[in-house]
Amino acid sequence: MTDENKLIRDTSRAVRARELLENELLTEAFATLESAYVAAWRSSSVDNVDGREKVFLAINIIGKVREHLIRAVMDGKIAQAELDLLDQQRTRRARGRS
Repeated sequence: MTDENKLIRDTSRAVRARELLENELLTEAFATLESAYVAAWRSSSVDNVDGREKVFLAINIIGKVREHLIRAVMDGKIAQAELDLLDQQRTRRARGRS
């Protein structure tokens, strides 16, 4: 895969990741799960270390998924900037040949 193909793939992934981040159902699912996990953590007994740790990990996983999608969007922005730069360079070269 050429670098340009990777940049195009990254911009495409960014569009899909942004759609997911803006998707009402997914946003609601994240919020519902996070609230449920926090409630479970708060209602757990102090001596239930294993249970509290599992809930803590579940809360963190939601954040990791969200971070992964945000990173894909950011990578796509960078890739688009690089594609724009490549396009500008091609335009300059084409003008220089004319």
